[in-house]
Amino acid sequence: MTAKGELLFEGAEWDFQKLQRIHDACEEIAKSELGLDTYPNQIEVITAEQMLDAYSSVGMPLFYKHWSFGKHFAHHEAFYRKGLMGLAYEIVINSSPCISYLMEENTATMQTLVIAHAAFGHNHFFKNNYLFKQWTDAEGILDYLDFAKSYVAQCEERHGRLAVEQTLDAAHALMSHGIDRYPGKKKLDLRAEEKRAGERRLHEESAFNDLWRTVPTGPAKSAELLSSERRRKLLGMPDENLLYFLEKTAPRLQPWQRELLRIVRHIAQYFYPQSQTKVMNEGTATYVHYRIMTRLHEKGLISDGNFLEFLQSHTNVVFQPDFDDQRFSGFNPYALGFAMMQDIERIVTNPEDEDREWFPDIAGTGDAMAVLRDVWANYRDESFISQFLSPRLMRHLRMFHLHDDPAETAGVRVDAIHDERGYRRVRRELARQYDVGFIDPNIEVVDVDLAGNRRLMLRHAVVKGAQLNETDTKRVLQHLADLWSYDVSLVEADPAGTVLKEYVLNPRGLVAAA
Repeated sequence: MTAKGELLFEGAEWDFQKLQRIHDACEEIAKSELGLDTYPNQIEVITAEQMLDAYSSVGMPLFYKHWSFGKHFAHHEAFYRKGLMGLAYEIVINSSPCISYLMEENTATMQTLVIAHAAFGHNHFFKNNYLFKQWTDAEGILDYLDFAKSYVAQCEERHGRLAVEQTLDAAHALMSHGIDRYPGKKKLDLRAEEKRAGERRLHEESAFNDLWRTVPTGPAKSAELLSSERRRKLLGMPDENLLYFLEKTAPRLQPWQRELLRIVRHIAQYFYPQSQTKVMNEGTATYVHYRIMTRLHEKGLISDGNFLEFLQSHTNVVFQPDFDDQRFSGFNPYALGFAMMQDIERIVTNPEDEDREWFPDIAGTGDAMAVLRDVWANYRDESFISQFLSPRLMRHLRMFHLHDDPAETAGVRVDAIHDERGYRRVRRELARQYDVGFIDPNIEVVDVDLAGNRRLMLRHAVVKGAQLNETDTKRVLQHLADLWSYDVSLVEADPAGTVLKEYVLNPRGLVAAA
C-alpha cells in the first residue's frame, strides 16, 4: 500500500506493479469502508483483438467451437476497424476466482475505474445475490467449459463437423427455452456434472451389445396404457425446459447429441441470473466504482486531473437520453441502477417526510451500506424497481406512462400522472418490463401422440395479446422438429383457451453421424 497522500500513478501510463497497487488500494476501500465480500480476483490485460474474441464467445475465456462465434467476431471487428463502434473497457466473468479482463489501451485512470467496477462491484454482486447462489456454480464453470470444449472437439473428430454443427445450431436456437426458471430444483454442480458425463460415456460403451438389435420388441401396448394422463405423468409434462425434455425423451438422438444438449442447457442456466439482474448488477458496479474513485481522490491517491478524467467517463456511462431523443431506446441500466442506489443512500441518511411514508423500514436508519448490501443480496430487477423506486426519483427522471391501445381509444393518452396513484402505476409498469415471467414467452411441452404419429405438442400461453413472431417461430420450431425427429406443433392460446394460431413443422433430419 502507498503512504497517505502518495499518488498511485501519474499521467496515463501504467505497468503491472502499478496495477497491483491500484488493486490493493481499491480493495482496502471496498472491504474496510464498503463492507464488500468478493471472490478472489484474477486480473488479465488483453488486446483489442482479444476483446473482440471475448465478445464473440459471450465473454467466456473457454468455449467450444461454433461458426456463429466466428461470424460475430468478423462483424464486431469490421465495425470496430471502421470506427462505427467502441469496445468495452472490461469484461468480468462470474467465476471463482473472478476474472476481470482489462483493455491494454486503457489509461491508468480507466484501469483504476474498471478494477473498482468489475473486480469489486460486479464481483460482490456475483458472490452475494440470491439468484447467482441458486443457479450458478462459480467454482466449477471454468472446468466445465474446458470439458465442453474438449468434448465438442472429440465429437467433431468422431461424428463429423457437420453433424455436430447441426446439433449445436438446433440447441442454440432453443437455448432460451432450456433453463429451469423456478427455485426448488437441485443446484447445478458443474464439476460433478462433468464427472457424471464421463460415467455416462463409459456405461454406454460397456453396455453396448449389437445382439439387442435382434430381440423382438413384443406386442404393442393397448391404447388404455397410453392414456393421456399416464403419458403426461411418465414424461413429466407439462415441461417448460424444452432442451431437458429433448435430452431425456427425443427418440432418435444419439448419446453424444444428448450430451451436447446438456452442455448448452447448463451454459444457458449459468447466464439466466444475469438476464434478471441487468439493472441491479450494473447499478451496483457503477455505485461501487463511484464510491471507490471518490475515496481515492479524497485520500490523495489520485490527482485532480485523473479524477476529472474518471468523471467524464462516468458521466458518459450514466447518460440517459430523453424520450424524444433519437438515441433513446429505453432506460439505460447503468443510469437507472446508479440513480436508484444513490437515492436509497439518500433515503437512509437524509430522508424527507415523503420517504418516511413510502419507505418506513429504511428511511433514516443511517447505515446506507448495510441497506444496500441487503438489497444487492435479496432482490432482482423486477422486485428491486417495484419496491425501491421512489416518487422523488420518478420526478427527477420525469417518468410517465402512456397508454396506446387502438381497440380502446383512437389516440395515445397519459395513463399515470405524478400523484400517489400515478407513482404506483408507473413503478408497477416499469418493474413489469424487467419481469421474465411477463417478457419471456411461456411455452411448454403439453403432450406427445405416442399411439399415433409421435407428434410433439407445445402450447404458448399468450399474455395481453403478445403473440410470437411468425418467421422466428417457424425457424425455431424447425430446429425443434429436427431434434425430435417427428412432427412438432405449437398452439398459441389466450387465457380463455381460444386458439389464436397454430404451427406445424416437419423434421428435415439431421446429418447422419459416422
